[in-house]
Amino acid sequence: MLEKPNLPDDKIVACVQEAYGLTAVEIVFLPLGADENTAVYRLTTPGNTPYFFKLRSGVFDETSVLLPHFLHSNGLRHIIPPLATKTGQLWANLEQFRTILYPFVDGQNGYERPLTDDHWRELGTAVRHIQSVALPPTLTNHIRRETFSPQWRHVVRQALAEWVTAVYADPVARDCAAFLQSKRSQITKLVTRTDQLAQALPAEMPAFTLCHADMHAGNVLINDQAFYVVDWDTLLFAPKERDLMFAGAGLFGNGRAPADEETLFYQGYGPTEVSFTALAYYRSERIIEDIAVYCQQLLRTNEGGADRAQSLTYLKSNFLPGSTIDIANQTFTGGTT
Repeated sequence: MLEKPNLPDDKIVACVQEAYGLTAVEIVFLPLGADENTAVYRLTTPGNTPYFFKLRSGVFDETSVLLPHFLHSNGLRHIIPPLATKTGQLWANLEQFRTILYPFVDGQNGYERPLTDDHWRELGTAVRHIQSVALPPTLTNHIRRETFSPQWRHVVRQALAEWVTAVYADPVARDCAAFLQSKRSQITKLVTRTDQLAQALPAEMPAFTLCHADMHAGNVLINDQAFYVVDWDTLLFAPKERDLMFAGAGLFGNGRAPADEETLFYQGYGPTEVSFTALAYYRSERIIEDIAVYCQQLLRTNEGGADRAQSLTYLKSNFLPGSTIDIANQTFTGGTT
């Protein structure tokens, strides 16, 4: 969220004091991320200890907090664990929000600080660890399972059929509609192809494993001492390619060749057999979900403030030469793994 939510700072201070027993003497809103349901702050206590404070609105999946805590407790060092409240819970309530508190790690995401060769290997090692850990039923029973749902493809079809031809007062919505109209043929081809891949996947019955499911550059945090995987809101049991597809998919924005990303990633991940169909499906479906979410945000509401222009920039970036759509097309035709 790029704009501060309509929540007075004194309510945050009171929540942190009551739930965590901490006194916040400074609160700084951080305009980070593309998720309009998540706002984050930097809190400082009298001893000058910093904390990372997260507000989550909308649907809250408790597993998104419980699972990273479990993984960290079981030796995955590339995770920043949430801190417990005075009652031992890993979140608290504040009006319509759930609050989560973390140690503050000063670093940059993968867009701001490109991954080094070692970081790529570490990412591969972390993904292998995540996919290999044995989870208790209390966690597995609450994690979503992949269904290869056509939900986002339906949204995009609806957008092309109805939304892009509407008249919009908001300039960002007008720009979005005109851009999508100009890319109609390309988007339609992408959706049709993804339908075909989705239909083919259940016949292959790829094994399911735990996936972070959103392993892009914005969800890694890097400093001189460490490398972390963050944002566990999209957990999923799915074919391993759901996470493997991110290496070489154009989602790290650093100019490194896709083949180089893949080579380094698999040096950390280790040898594995990859389903070409699943990889092609996930790279295409990820783009469609992006288009669908941005269509809903920009064409169906006027909400979001400064986030709206940023969201449109993210949407358009998929169509740049050599970006995600070109890579997905190459994957489909066998040009990259």
